[in-house]
Amino acid sequence: LAASSSSLLVGGAAGVGARRVSLRLRLMGGIDRQNRVGSKFGGGGVSSAQNAERERKERLKRLALESIDLAKDPYLMRNHLGTYECKLCLTIHPNEANYLSHTQGKKHQQGLARRAFLEKQKQEQDNVLNMAVLQAQQQQQHHQKQKPILRKVRIGRPAYQVMKSRDVDTNQRCLSFELSYPEINAGLQPRHRFMSAFEQRIDVVVE
Repeated sequence: LAASSSSLLVGGAAGVGARRVSLRLRLMGGIDRQNRVGSKFGGGGVSSAQNAERERKERLKRLALESIDLAKDPYLMRNHLGTYECKLCLTIHPNEANYLSHTQGKKHQQGLARRAFLEKQKQEQDNVLNMAVLQAQQQQQHHQKQKPILRKVRIGRPAYQVMKSRDVDTNQRCLSFELSYPEINAGLQPRHRFMSAFEQRIDVVVE
C-alpha cells in the first residue's frame, strides 16, 4: 500500500478568505483488471490469452493427478537421475506433475493416436494372415479326405529292433537284435548270417 497527501486552496487569494482542504489517497498496487475493456463490474477484468492457457494447464494437471494412475502408465520411466522420461515422445520431465501436463499436450496425444493406428493396422494384418492360414488348412484337409488311400507294401520287412543289453553269463555289454516275422509259418526257423563289410557288394542290375 502507498499513501499520499495533497493540499487544495479554495476561495480567494492565499491567506485572505481562503480555506485549505487536505486529501489523503491510498493507492492499491498491482494491475487494474476491473476497468479493462470488455470486463464486467466487479468481475476482475478480462484475462489475457497467456493467463488463460496457464490456468487451463493447471486445471488439467490437477484433474490428471486425481484421475490418472502413473503406476499403470506404460510410457512413464524413471531414470537414474531421478527425472521422468516419456518413452513414447522421448522427452524428459523433472517431476510427475510436469509429465502429466505433457500427457495432456498435443505431441503426446498425437503419439498415442499414431500408436493406436499402427496397432490397429497390425491387428488387421494378423487377422487376414490367420484367416488365410485357416483357409489353407481347411482346403488341405478337404483334399486329403477326397484323396483315395493306396495300400502299398512297406519297405523294411522284417521289422527289427536293436537294444543295448548285457550277457546273462558273462555280464558283458552286448547288442540284442530282435526281428519280427508276423506272417511266418508255425515251426519255421528263419536263416541268418552275419556279413562283414568286405563281403558286401552292390548287385549288378540285369537289364
